Amino acid sequence: MKPSRLTRSALACALALVFAPVAAQTYSQTVFFGDSLTDAGFYRPILPPSAQAVTGRFTTNPGLVWAEFLAQYYGTDAAPAWQLTSTGIAPGTGDNYAAGGATINLGPGFPPTNPTQFAPSIGLQIQAHLSANGGRADPNALYTVWGGANDLFFHLNGLTTQATFLAAAGREVTLVQSLQNAGARYILVPTMPDVGRTPFGLSLGPAGSAGVTTLVQTYNTTLFNGLQQAGVRVIPLDTFHFLREIAAAPSAYGLVNVTAPACGSTSSLVCTPGNLVAPGANETFAFADGVHPTTAGHRLLADFAISVLEAPRQIAVLPHSAAMVGRARAERVAQHWQGGEGEGMRWWADVRGDNQRYGDGDDYDGMGPTLTFGVDWVRGAFAWGAFAGYGRQDIDFGQRRGEFEQSDATLGGFVGWRGDGPWVNAQVSYSRLGFDVEREVHLGPATRVHRGSPDGDNLTVAASAGWEFGGERLRHGPVLAVISQRIEVDGYAEDSTESTALAYPEQAFDSLIGSIGWQASYAIHDHLVPYARLTVDREFEDPAEEAFAQSRSMPGTAPFAVPGLDRDQDYATITFGARTRLFGLDANIGASATVQQGGGNDATVFVTLGGGF
Repeated sequence: MKPSRLTRSALACALALVFAPVAAQTYSQTVFFGDSLTDAGFYRPILPPSAQAVTGRFTTNPGLVWAEFLAQYYGTDAAPAWQLTSTGIAPGTGDNYAAGGATINLGPGFPPTNPTQFAPSIGLQIQAHLSANGGRADPNALYTVWGGANDLFFHLNGLTTQATFLAAAGREVTLVQSLQNAGARYILVPTMPDVGRTPFGLSLGPAGSAGVTTLVQTYNTTLFNGLQQAGVRVIPLDTFHFLREIAAAPSAYGLVNVTAPACGSTSSLVCTPGNLVAPGANETFAFADGVHPTTAGHRLLADFAISVLEAPRQIAVLPHSAAMVGRARAERVAQHWQGGEGEGMRWWADVRGDNQRYGDGDDYDGMGPTLTFGVDWVRGAFAWGAFAGYGRQDIDFGQRRGEFEQSDATLGGFVGWRGDGPWVNAQVSYSRLGFDVEREVHLGPATRVHRGSPDGDNLTVAASAGWEFGGERLRHGPVLAVISQRIEVDGYAEDSTESTALAYPEQAFDSLIGSIGWQASYAIHDHLVPYARLTVDREFEDPAEEAFAQSRSMPGTAPFAVPGLDRDQDYATITFGARTRLFGLDANIGASATVQQGGGNDATVFVTLGGGF
């Protein structure tokens, strides 16, 4: 069922009342610890002055590394926090401590020659950050700890034992734990990528490549088993399988070569467009040199990381969407009976269109119709009855991140009383919810669609009251209302085990909205009574502080958390319309919209018809 042109036009008018929402920053800052895969320019000051402006990253310069792409998305910083100069390490301007060659284990960087031998280990990077911040980690920041590859290279070159290499995984656990103990709540920990699938790994021959892959798998298993056993909560990023997925189907990601370096024999640190083996290789090759990604490769890594970080926040939209529809339904039920329509059995039917948006439509935005039908028994000043309804919403996640369809089937009861001035009513309802979710993940030109169909339910209890003053034509007075909703959405796993696929736990969402305001109506004649209502609203339940998910390609890892959706708890609602006669039936036609609600506003248009049996 699609909204009619009339519904869309009325919604557009209602939304004209809505003020633009205010965007909120997800993370206070992004702080990076790592090696050359994350380095944004640690060595740039020691390069020739003529090359500093266009080189200094381990990629196809002047392209960015994944950390910079990620920071651009979140509006944060990934510039070097320190840099190597001819006289030592000097402070930088940013939050990226990564240095090419850095190891997990203490000691020189790899290779242990100038200049990478001076790379501060990841342990020293974390120590420097905590020391600069009084030993505390910002709980609202996103931290990344990515390393281990240089410890692997020390071992592959016969400079350390396998036991020493694997001990680095245990030390990485300790380092991540130190960040958590210092207050960090959101720590992204990528796996070591499958170095056996890089040009360097492939150059070792089939047996050598397979041996490197096995070492990497053992490191990753040791790392994440250790994090699990230590009770350290991290956000895992499965770059191991992600690289293998790209290598298996490179053309889907806009790549033509995943086995040879785009920079030929030139180190990626000083690689420029003039060193490329083919025009545009920075965008069509996966690797700049033996192990470092090209600009295209780094962009794919950032797309991957963003998809994992944002997915739990997307799915957290589901109970918010159900709550908006639940409030709209409760308000229509509360206002369907005005008294004075005669005694006996009466029927009523309400058709409405709900439009909801969050984050200026960047997080989600959509609309859909709902039909509610009820029967009342009226005796004097009292009415009581039952109602049932069905609705369907089509919601777009925004930013090309997919969509979901939401359905709700409702049964409920209503009771009301209206005197000469005062009135009061109450209701209770139960809704069975259904969702069909399609989450899109864009990785360069490639699009993956992960699907799931969780169910849920909504128990709603609401009451409203008021008093009307005035004469036969002008009536006005205060209104009070409270709507309580208990919403549960079942957990589910997406229909894939790719590196980008996730599973989500059950979500329980409570909403308690209190409203106070004033309403007024004016009878132009007996069958045309325009009215308006303005309420100040307060959501008394705090929004969920965090949203959760779990990697499907790493099933042994624990669920991870990211910041939840932050919704404005104080706003206002405007309702306007007219009670009239239509086709010989009592009719109520109008619209409502929330305003001054930072982060997104909602609107509803409705037509209610009724009559006696």
